[in-house]
Amino acid sequence: MVAVAELAGVSVRRGAKLLLEDVDFRVDEGQRWVVIGPNGAGKTTMLQLLSAQLHPTSGVVELLGEYLGAVDVFELRPRIGVSSSAIASRIPPREAVRDVVVSASYGVMGRWREEYGELDYARANSLMSVLHVDDLAERTFGTLSEGERKRVEIARALMTDPELLLLDEPGAGLDLRGREILVQTLAAICQDPGAPTTVLVTHHIEEIPEGVTHALLLDKGKVVVAGPIDEVLTSENLSATYHMPLEISKVNGRWAARAYRSPSPAESSSGLSFE
Repeated sequence: MVAVAELAGVSVRRGAKLLLEDVDFRVDEGQRWVVIGPNGAGKTTMLQLLSAQLHPTSGVVELLGEYLGAVDVFELRPRIGVSSSAIASRIPPREAVRDVVVSASYGVMGRWREEYGELDYARANSLMSVLHVDDLAERTFGTLSEGERKRVEIARALMTDPELLLLDEPGAGLDLRGREILVQTLAAICQDPGAPTTVLVTHHIEEIPEGVTHALLLDKGKVVVAGPIDEVLTSENLSATYHMPLEISKVNGRWAARAYRSPSPAESSSGLSFE
């Protein structure tokens, strides 16, 4: 297998705080990973490393056959598609959706004086159709719903035909309908053999689309467990990661988690009492 990304003994320190500690993590070509963990686990820091936005304090990060610290990151970053709230916040609200997508070709936010060819617009139109936002092409980004914005951001992330796709909490802020539409869209991407190798970060296992092959659990900057998703996403592993008893289930390809608590004898025999 060809490694698309590999972290070896990676630590990231900010002052006295370790954001990541001695992390080993390998993503092979064609795999679809989900990274899960509580707040402060180090998920965003890991994504910053994988997107060549951050260098490790120690250890080695290899991305697409290049080593951070020994490569011009401005040449490396166009090969990596990223969808995140940090990028979305930089998109001008008055920018037309079609321009939001096509401008990724130049790696810019907001059209200026760049010129795009027919092939650029053809790819942008094709991606907008795949992400079901082609009918929004003339709308401005600021007028879109949160769910529509997320799908436009993913279309933009795919514009350069990246070798690695990074999705940072794409379901954040969505209502139930918006989340389910997004999860269906992500499932189509993950199940497409022509789609790029993908790493998805989320807080909620309910947002994991079908087609994800591997999972990494992070807690306090350390890897709890990593591997094939059906082996990793167990009640035991999630309980250890979140420090509470959890029950994990999978129905029709979708995951769910809930707190587990055995009923007391009184509750079992007579139900709860509010007296």
